[in-house]
Amino acid sequence: MPDWFGKKEKLPPLHGARIEDYALIGDCETAALVSLDGSIDWLCWPSFSSPACFAALLGTDDNGYWKIRPKDEIKAVRRRYLPGTMIVETTFETADGEVMLTDFMPPRGNYSDVVRIARGVRGKVAMHMGFVLRFDYGRTIPWVTMEGDDLHAVAGPHMATLRTQCLGGGSAKFHGEGLATVSDFTLREGDEVCFVMTYSGSLDKQMPPAIDVNAALEDTKAYWCEWTAKSQYKGEYADAVARSLITLEAMTYKPTGGIVAAVTLGLPEQIGGERNWDYRYCWLRDTSFTLLILMHAGYTEEAIRWRRWLLRAVAGAPDQIQALYGISGERQLVESNATWLRGYKESRPVRIGNAAAEQFQLDVFGEVAVALHRSPEAEDDIRTPAMALQASLIDHLCHVWDQPDEGIWETRGGRQHFVHSKVMAWMALDRAVRNYEKFDGGGDVKRWRKNRDMLHKEICSKGFDKKLNAFTQSYGSRSLDASCLRLAMVGFLPIDDPRIVGTIDAIQKHLTRDGLVMRYDIRETDDGLRGKEGVFLACSFWMVVCLHLLGRTDEAKAMFDRLLALRNDVGLLSEEYDPVNKQMLGNFPQALSHIALAHAAFTLSGQWKPEVYAECT
Repeated sequence: MPDWFGKKEKLPPLHGARIEDYALIGDCETAALVSLDGSIDWLCWPSFSSPACFAALLGTDDNGYWKIRPKDEIKAVRRRYLPGTMIVETTFETADGEVMLTDFMPPRGNYSDVVRIARGVRGKVAMHMGFVLRFDYGRTIPWVTMEGDDLHAVAGPHMATLRTQCLGGGSAKFHGEGLATVSDFTLREGDEVCFVMTYSGSLDKQMPPAIDVNAALEDTKAYWCEWTAKSQYKGEYADAVARSLITLEAMTYKPTGGIVAAVTLGLPEQIGGERNWDYRYCWLRDTSFTLLILMHAGYTEEAIRWRRWLLRAVAGAPDQIQALYGISGERQLVESNATWLRGYKESRPVRIGNAAAEQFQLDVFGEVAVALHRSPEAEDDIRTPAMALQASLIDHLCHVWDQPDEGIWETRGGRQHFVHSKVMAWMALDRAVRNYEKFDGGGDVKRWRKNRDMLHKEICSKGFDKKLNAFTQSYGSRSLDASCLRLAMVGFLPIDDPRIVGTIDAIQKHLTRDGLVMRYDIRETDDGLRGKEGVFLACSFWMVVCLHLLGRTDEAKAMFDRLLALRNDVGLLSEEYDPVNKQMLGNFPQALSHIALAHAAFTLSGQWKPEVYAECT
């Protein structure tokens, strides 16, 4: 594959659709994005953090895709998830008829499968399938062979097998066109052509067996419907909460319990800009938020898996704790640039790996402390090591809370004394004191209490600006930061404290664009990067919670309804939104956006237990 940097000759067209045009399918170990046009443009195989084998989302056709759609002009497209599942149905209408494409990934067995069923609904529709497999993030062309009707594509340790099954009068055969595999076929009412792609190791002694497509479809329906039925959320936002919870489960690596922040890398926070990150890892703060949501929704088993992942991931000396880890707890997440990819809408560099793993982010101590604080009392096998871990982390925190850090937004402009980070450190100390008092645990509680009170006093003195009547981004700064909305949500001060009310009002007045909340004002913050970004959806949901806590419930609900309207046609959200060009920005789907959505819905519905909003000490 060529290196596109610095090229001036005419380039092939980019492939990716709008971010909001994608739906997610997955098997709880990896996931794929399917566009409204019937094209799978992103899939990392065999796991979320593996190199992509379809990467046209971040480049051109040459970087890999799998498209199934009518040959002729499409008059209309309708799409939905089967209720309570991760099964996507896309209906294409043409002048000659109508076809439905059903996409899903069955729950993982010995192999990982992507199943695509094209079915004739009415009339007679000519169809085309284009299959371009490129391993190593769209870079490596595989060696393709045919064995009977089965196609095998091999590159290094990887192998993908593509098969077809036909029902009714349907039929489809593969043939090569250049470096692509294609199939042309016709569907009449009742005809079905099924395509199944299966991942296996190229050194495996046996080929993966063909699956029963109808049985796989029913198994997948049953799996997701059974999972969805466990939810304890009851309220007017049930559909939105259910879709967010399903999305979070689909982004969970089931073998370990780790939850990725997104299934993509490189989707930009500004079209054409450099704010393009790899989010296929597990952030402690994101997964801690997820834990609380899962516990409130009744998903105890998932919460237990996550806590076990946490205990494994942060094992070792407390000064080695990282803000993020790999899906199995890996620590080495070296960042590099995929120079052969042109980027989503020419947004470069395309970064693989994430150097934020090397940053010092003080707030993660607080996120982990809350997660451990909420451990169910009956789980002695988890609580005992969790309390030992917490004691170790808090002892270390007493030595480092006075140091600057890179903060929740992982800025690259140098460390600062971020107010949000200090408040989360205070919260870690506060929850540790409460936890050990509650369970009569060991630890130097007297020292912890002293540090907690010292830090609270310092934050109120150095982090609050009287002229702004608001807590600021960092000590001595006059810039606002939306992360300070969380001060009201963690019990740092009572919600009706004038300093909290002033902070919420200041952010609403000065840190919004078209009524939605930005993380911070880029013009006032040296984050080490060029360009701008969209409004941050999680921060906007945080504002909903704060408004509700202030008693401004009608205003909160109106804002929440507006945010729900920003979801795409199947209920998914990215990280950010551009209110000027009316488009999603950032990696997709974004776990933090869906976590914040669910949290706001629980709050507005009166189902977020009061003790979660801890009383002020």
